[in-house]
Amino acid sequence: MSVSRWSRDRATRWALERPWWIGCNFAPSTASNQLEMWQAETFDPDTIGRELCWASKIGMNSVRVFLHDLVWQADPDGFKSRIDTFLSLADKVNIQTMLVLFDDCWFPPVAGPQLEPVPGVHNSRWAQSPGHAVTRDRTQWPRLEQYVRDIIGTFGQDERVCVWDLYNEPGNELLPLATLPKRQSIPRALKKIFRHFVLPSPTLPLLRDCFDWARSANPIQPITVGVWAPIPRLNRLQLAHSDIISFHHYQDEKSLRKTITTLKRKHCRPILCTEWMARPLGSQVKTHLPIFRDQGVGCFCWGLVSGRTQTIHRWTDRPGTPAPRLWHHDLLHPDGSPYDENEIALMRQITMN
Repeated sequence: MSVSRWSRDRATRWALERPWWIGCNFAPSTASNQLEMWQAETFDPDTIGRELCWASKIGMNSVRVFLHDLVWQADPDGFKSRIDTFLSLADKVNIQTMLVLFDDCWFPPVAGPQLEPVPGVHNSRWAQSPGHAVTRDRTQWPRLEQYVRDIIGTFGQDERVCVWDLYNEPGNELLPLATLPKRQSIPRALKKIFRHFVLPSPTLPLLRDCFDWARSANPIQPITVGVWAPIPRLNRLQLAHSDIISFHHYQDEKSLRKTITTLKRKHCRPILCTEWMARPLGSQVKTHLPIFRDQGVGCFCWGLVSGRTQTIHRWTDRPGTPAPRLWHHDLLHPDGSPYDENEIALMRQITMN
């Protein structure tokens, strides 16, 4: 029997019984992508525990974490055991976890040892899940259904999990701008990107089924999929089926205020910003964090510790680009020291009030 979307009253009650969420999109500094984070050979609980402790000390009470279907396919029980270890490490420092099941960014996934990051390139080894080829191949969907039902069935009653984010950036079938040939200008590439957004997305049917599979597990946590780009068909589906509303935002302060106002007026549900903070684009701690707090919108910046994801680099940085003076994402150096002392001071001040 299918379970329906939460009512507005239930979603509101859920939010009132929880804290204001502040956290980050977390991968340990020793992992270049989700596969390297979760595969048994490279799972690193020592680094995970240390860096989650740092997150707690700067005021965070939550993290958003990406899973991967190929790790589950290779070893379901081992994968779930490692997820349990992660949740225990987070819970130990009073952090709850939002789990992300699928992701349309950036590169086709290959299980096993991962290639070394490309120097200077943002998220140069980040892996799609399940991968665009699988998204189009319905013969593989029974495996994906088993994955969703098993993971949510196992952790859907676990208080250490705060939210299920079913699918990160559905419809994002574009490679990072840094991978474009040098002769192709960024404005020309962006024009192609926005033309792509108005076309039907092959992710749409899979996303619709993902909502059904997740509902069938009847988790105690809300389900969401964040809107991130002007893709009308996908946005309508995401917003109509999410228990709580989530969105990504990497623009300036004025745009953030407008987005929050629009989402509140149209949907009357709790709101989370599951990705934000791109300093060169005007999305900064000093400008945006007070808005999130004042508006009661939970927020998860991208990145915690600078590491193998190399997300201190801009999306457009080419191979070999030296470390930038102005970081794109991330808050801490690998030794735990702040990139910007003022950012950390503001986080602590806001979370103590």
